[in-house]
Amino acid sequence: MSEQKKEFRFVVCIRNEQCEDLERRKIYQVLPDESAAEDGYIRVIDDSGEDYLYPQDYFVHIELPQAAAKALLSAA
Repeated sequence: MSEQKKEFRFVVCIRNEQCEDLERRKIYQVLPDESAAEDGYIRVIDDSGEDYLYPQDYFVHIELPQAAAKALLSAA
């Protein structure tokens, strides 16, 4: 059996109007949600530690080196 590698995606918050659980310039982990994406939203784990939907234009997707992504995931 081949082991499937899990890919993690990250974004940087660039807007946070009316969103107390988001901090501008902070990196957040993205969870896949195709249905939300079709409606212009993105699912992220916010500062409350829970995953919620936010407008996609509040974020910019970023690519992190594997070591940085691993460090972020272990800190969560």
